[in-house]
Amino acid sequence: MTYGGKPAVDGLSLEVAPTTITAVLGPNGAGKTTTLETCEGYRRPHEGRVRVLGLDPVADHRALMPRIGVMLQAGGAWSGVRADEMLRHVARLHAHPLDTGLLMERLALHECGRTPYRRLSGGQQQRLGLALALVGRPELVFVDEPTAGLDPQVRRTVWELLEELRSDGVTVVLTTHYLEEAERLADQVHILDKGRLVASGSPLELTRGGTVATIRLVVTQPFPPGAPESLASALGPTTELVVLDQHSLQVSGPADGSTLAVVSRWCEDNDVLPESLTLGQRNLEDVFLELTGRETAL
Repeated sequence: MTYGGKPAVDGLSLEVAPTTITAVLGPNGAGKTTTLETCEGYRRPHEGRVRVLGLDPVADHRALMPRIGVMLQAGGAWSGVRADEMLRHVARLHAHPLDTGLLMERLALHECGRTPYRRLSGGQQQRLGLALALVGRPELVFVDEPTAGLDPQVRRTVWELLEELRSDGVTVVLTTHYLEEAERLADQVHILDKGRLVASGSPLELTRGGTVATIRLVVTQPFPPGAPESLASALGPTTELVVLDQHSLQVSGPADGSTLAVVSRWCEDNDVLPESLTLGQRNLEDVFLELTGRETAL
């Protein structure tokens, strides 16, 4: 896909396995929304081939729509319609919809069912958008930022609901700027940058290994004068040392075991008794920043 001659999605190739939760991540402008809108049939790709449940999202749009659910990041309902009216209206468009009352209760919408859409809070609009995507019992659901603006308790409810969908055989494709959300929920993660796929794998596969290790040293007695400088000299220029307080410091360096060995040997040579010496594990945010050099954006 190109806009004004500039590629928004550039030779992207990926697959989503059935009955999984797949997260599509990327910084602002990476091509996430364009990719999802193309899969949903709202945009026709300028080049390439897209198939969703074996169908062309544009040519087979009428056949595909009853089988998928789409949660937009914003909008999707009329300004003056009441929340329960909107959900019941969409439910009547499907052959075998979910019980709207139970769905509203599950998503904590029952108390605002008579409230016009424009007067709902941002979090309530998000939850109604998710309910609209799920009420038709889709085989595949696209959710764009499903927990943006939600409090921790409701966010956890949404997580549980998405996990239940997967257990029931529904395929979920989501975008999120909460990387811990993707790390918890996703079976597979695709990271995009500048319209290209830069990494794919399970959260464990993506966070395993890496080029940098983080070591935290906590000691029983305050560091003697000059100790941090002495350790920094022993580690060499390829590492970074940060003193956290008089009993602890953090070292970031090559993830090859040598950094940990140098810290351990330095403690022995300088009669420093460690209370704890821990090797930090990378998370998905670390991987994301290594690959894109940018933080996620709303």
